[in-house]
Amino acid sequence: MQGTIGLFVPGPTNVPEQVRKAIDVPMEDHRAPDLPAFTLPLFADLKKIFKTDTGRVFLFPASGTGGWEAAITNTLKPGDKVLASRFGQFSHLWIDLCQRHNLDVEIVDVEWGEGVPLDIYAEKLKADKEHAIKAVLVTQNETATGVQSDVAGVRQAMDDAGHPALLYVDGVSSIASVDFRMDEWGVDVAVSGSQKGFMLPAGLAIMCASEKALEASKTAGLARCYFDFKDMIQTNDTGYFPYTPPMTLIRGLRSSVDRLLDEGLENVFARHHYLAEGVRKAVEAWSLRLCAKEPKWHSDTVSAICLPDGYDSGELLSRAYHRYGISLGAGLSKVAGRVFRIGHLGDLNEVMLLTALAGSEMAMRDLGVPIVAGSGVAAAQEYYRTAANGYTDLAITRAAAE
Repeated sequence: MQGTIGLFVPGPTNVPEQVRKAIDVPMEDHRAPDLPAFTLPLFADLKKIFKTDTGRVFLFPASGTGGWEAAITNTLKPGDKVLASRFGQFSHLWIDLCQRHNLDVEIVDVEWGEGVPLDIYAEKLKADKEHAIKAVLVTQNETATGVQSDVAGVRQAMDDAGHPALLYVDGVSSIASVDFRMDEWGVDVAVSGSQKGFMLPAGLAIMCASEKALEASKTAGLARCYFDFKDMIQTNDTGYFPYTPPMTLIRGLRSSVDRLLDEGLENVFARHHYLAEGVRKAVEAWSLRLCAKEPKWHSDTVSAICLPDGYDSGELLSRAYHRYGISLGAGLSKVAGRVFRIGHLGDLNEVMLLTALAGSEMAMRDLGVPIVAGSGVAAAQEYYRTAANGYTDLAITRAAAE
């Protein structure tokens, strides 16, 4: 196969050249006397990405799953009751992690293609007069189904019920790509990962904890060592880490954060929405449908696209990879074989996504999927061509509303 494989999965994402160069540095002493001059400003700037003034940022050498474990083990006790909804593979895995830590998880099963059910959460929180629920989990972006949920709505439901539970957000495939407001939405622990909107290789769990969560960590009863907030706080305060950190990734993170802040977060969010809309226009032109049931659930970082009955998305992915040199996301668990996913987050532009759409079209036609050649690409082209000025206007409007 000639040329570069086009990467259009919802993570890992493309690593920009300036970030890749920042990673490609000689090994360094992670206890050097001048390291705090680098790390302390980085921690401060990461708070801007989470939109928090009072939260505490943590960097654990791990994937987003490690971040989930750190969030849970540092703030809860064995047997604590957790409210969680399950509507995709990743919300399911977070629930599974909680159950393995002997937490009492009250599961709200939702049809895959929908998101966090605000009405059911509101009912359960109001009914919990004894405040047995200690944690409320929200997967902001369910990567398996391309569904985005309303974190602010969950906070409103908690406030309406006067409920003191901690609010946890899985922002692995949303933070640094779509709007996230830790302080304004009253989020207590937010988890992300380096390989998504932060445009880095996998290997860093990037997370933030509120003052309330940090206070809860003082009496939390779940076993932890590697992921202990206390150890991190003691050493991070001096600009160091309790064990050997992946300094090449952290050097890359500095470059990534600079890139995000230089673009401006509102511009980042508007760009992701604009790129996602082009993909959605293509899906509509193909006369296919998204796994997300309604526009209110549409994700701006990944589209899960349903194939007609009788077609296998696994075969589509294989054809797209081996014949046309593009990597698309597979359907997972309940939607395995039924959907394929196009990731549209991180370092992307219009023409890059047109590559994904063109390759998807050719692979689908090779499999006999009844779509018109060029239809999706043309629809996306026209949207991008005519809406190009509009997405910067959207960013300006959103920033003015802040």
